[in-house]
Amino acid sequence: MEFHHISVMLNECIEALNIKPDGIYVDGTAGGAGHSSHIAAKLTTGRLLALDKDPDAVRTATERLAEYSCAQVVQSDFAQLPQVLDSLGIDKVDGILLDLGVSSHQLDTAERGFSYLQDAKLDMRMSQSGVSAYDIVNTYSADDLARILREFGEEKFAWKIAQNIVKDREKAPVETTLQLLEIIKKSVPAAVKREGNPGKKTFQAIRIAVNGELESLSTALDTAFDRLNTGGRFAVITFHSLEDRMVKQKFAAYTKGCICPPDFPICVCGRTPKGKLTPRKPIEPTAQELEVNRRSRSARLRVIEKL
Repeated sequence: MEFHHISVMLNECIEALNIKPDGIYVDGTAGGAGHSSHIAAKLTTGRLLALDKDPDAVRTATERLAEYSCAQVVQSDFAQLPQVLDSLGIDKVDGILLDLGVSSHQLDTAERGFSYLQDAKLDMRMSQSGVSAYDIVNTYSADDLARILREFGEEKFAWKIAQNIVKDREKAPVETTLQLLEIIKKSVPAAVKREGNPGKKTFQAIRIAVNGELESLSTALDTAFDRLNTGGRFAVITFHSLEDRMVKQKFAAYTKGCICPPDFPICVCGRTPKGKLTPRKPIEPTAQELEVNRRSRSARLRVIEKL
């Protein structure tokens, strides 16, 4: 299956990065190279590093960026960006873009086991290696499963779903996406099922746990900003409240100046803001984009510029 992914807020991202033709840029989530190819097209003597931990994405990005001599594709989690830059002898960059969440290709390729709309073996591994959704569903305790569903999916019925997963797997392993969905359906009230597919929060939570998504994001937010040149920009697209909260809080911390107690007559900490938000509020998809790409409806783009 061809790697298909519609780049969310493409024009807004390119504008947000304020690309200089001779700059160095990083697309930490290359995917189908949608954002990457538009960044590369704006470079002359500059350089683009396109990272992704999904082997399918790496192959596709390599093919689609082949026409750009300025572009280099690296298979890596964006949390490892400092190590990637060090290995390539790059100290600072002029822009970093992260498009978080799962790609259209991953969702639409049934055998990847991400979607609750298609039957396939539980998997959900972006890197196609390591612990899978099948492993988590069939080996984690009810307590651990409930914790994952509560923390990563904000699922109100986490405990009931976890209990039923453990109960069902005692008879036979929970092997497929639709098997898991049926367990979820019998674990939630009818009113929840009338509101939409009840599997969304549980599938999101397990996917986040499988891929260590919040840990990777936390690491990137702590380390990537320091690798920007002055005037460089860090742009992040989030798709759910957990990610967006992390980005909002970390960016706010970078923009904070003096932290002295308010009753101090003068500043003694000497702290000054490291960055400024550009713009101050998150950017949301346009009505036109929402019409053609329903998966963009929860997207938020936050941008910070290094001072």
